[in-house]
Amino acid sequence: MPDAKQAPSSIPVGVDTSRASIARVYDAFLGGKDNFEVDREVLRGVQAAAPQAQDLAWSNRNFLIRACRFLAGQAGITQYLDCGSGLPTAENTHQVVQRIQPEARVLYIDNDPVVLAHGRALLEENENTLFVSADIFDPDEVLSKPEVRDFLDFSQPIAVVQAGTLHHYIGTEGAQIMQKYVDAVVPGSYTVISHFYNPETPEHSEVARKMEEKFIHSPMGSGRFRTRKELMEFFPDQELVAPGLVLCDDWWPDGPRLKPLNQVEECIVGGVGRKG
Repeated sequence: MPDAKQAPSSIPVGVDTSRASIARVYDAFLGGKDNFEVDREVLRGVQAAAPQAQDLAWSNRNFLIRACRFLAGQAGITQYLDCGSGLPTAENTHQVVQRIQPEARVLYIDNDPVVLAHGRALLEENENTLFVSADIFDPDEVLSKPEVRDFLDFSQPIAVVQAGTLHHYIGTEGAQIMQKYVDAVVPGSYTVISHFYNPETPEHSEVARKMEEKFIHSPMGSGRFRTRKELMEFFPDQELVAPGLVLCDDWWPDGPRLKPLNQVEECIVGGVGRKG
């Protein structure tokens, strides 16, 4: 990925380097190199409100890895609709699940030009992974794509993954968006969601409010910290897998915790729902 200082000809077609991209900002939060100065500006702004802001991305990423291991290993899910693939990093969804279920099919959805330019080749590593360009917040568009219908068998269980995506939908119809995805899959399917969180406690709500303000008023323009009540509406017609909707770092951690979570880690939650 070229640096922002390189010649414009080296920048992929369609990329607006004056506006931050969700995928590139997430890459910057993870310490990656596939981002521009405008994306790093968002990171620095949020860090001004919460110096440990990068832990949002790491808590989200590690939760996703554990959730995918659970779905492939314990639930036996072999089909995945990963909404908002972002830029490839270590342990992408297909790598995690195909290590356990080699025949698992993973369909990535994204419409970011940088992901289209750089991510597609890396994400489509084998015949069981596919990348489709679409707006993840328009389930009608996603679900009507012939490539989606041809690649995934909607008569069999599918895991719909919305990891670190819905907080970038700042409208009021997030529950309706998820309802359409859930309606499209059969019983026995799962939903994975991680999301910025407003704990509604004096200490942590202030941190969440400050980070949200920085995200919303940044060149990216999105990053909503929702309450538990709001987030539970994103799991329609589902039963949450234990331990429910909890802090990402508390969702089946890999080992004992030797140090307390910081304020930032207390502001992102995750959950896995099963359609009965």
